[in-house]
Amino acid sequence: MAVIEKYDEHMDTRQIEYAVAVAEELNFTRAAQRVFAVQSTVSVGVRALESELGVALFDRDKRGVRITSTGEAVLPLLREFLAAGERIRTAVDPAGGLRGELRVGVFAHLGYLDLPSVIGAFHQRHPLVDLRLRPSRGGSSELAEDVRRGRLDLAFFGLPPSSAPGLETRLIVRSPFVAVLPLGHPLSDAQSVAVQDLSRESFVEAPDGFGPRVVLDAALRGLGVTRVIATEIGELGAIPAFVEAGLGVAVIPEIFITDRSAAVSVRPLSHPIDWDFNAVTRPHPSPAARVLLEAIVSSATRRSAAPHTAA
Repeated sequence: MAVIEKYDEHMDTRQIEYAVAVAEELNFTRAAQRVFAVQSTVSVGVRALESELGVALFDRDKRGVRITSTGEAVLPLLREFLAAGERIRTAVDPAGGLRGELRVGVFAHLGYLDLPSVIGAFHQRHPLVDLRLRPSRGGSSELAEDVRRGRLDLAFFGLPPSSAPGLETRLIVRSPFVAVLPLGHPLSDAQSVAVQDLSRESFVEAPDGFGPRVVLDAALRGLGVTRVIATEIGELGAIPAFVEAGLGVAVIPEIFITDRSAAVSVRPLSHPIDWDFNAVTRPHPSPAARVLLEAIVSSATRRSAAPHTAA
């Protein structure tokens, strides 16, 4: 492709930042806000880059902004150009400091990871990194798509790696599903619970598309188990409270049970089902993304080594 031949060290870094921001936001106003520039500057910069490359990266009309097929092909190179610059700055920094923007997609309930402590320690060690957390609205699938499109640098992911083609996955922790039952339930004192014995119950569950539900649904189909979902809760850590309130039973990963309330019974499953909690990045993530990911994995590993059994 002729345009690739013009992709070299002489290109204007700021113009590339503008183009990448527009490609990820598909909106010049939001892109300008993200790169702390006025919209006209971003527009002029992108057009200058397109002129230098000799191609149109975007189609612009009354319906909005769309990236062209050439733009899709060039975008990974532009991202790698910026990433290479960041790696060079990190290498020549005598203090080994990280810098730049790091956007992380998170779930609403991550109490198990003690994420505030991990993030706080990261910020103290790397104060020049502009760290931004973005909550998930549509679960793992949406977060992975945001990473793929470049809107996020790192995201938590509760689906199997095969559900994130083209992205790199890293296991953070593996957690077994457990049954959460209201006190007084016939199985609340059992040594373990078979999911088949809960098939007639009403379930409290995460919305469709959330990683744990997708994994559990697949496992239940394999066992020939059907169920009735009476209540959907977007925050998995809140599900035990709804079981306590009498809205049904639940089967969720154990790591989401951070409050061992005496008002519910948490029992292991007789047929173990595991949930893998991962992180996803694009290939060749930034140094800041790699460092934060290692800190998250290390924290999860330490917490997993501590005694943690169903009550």
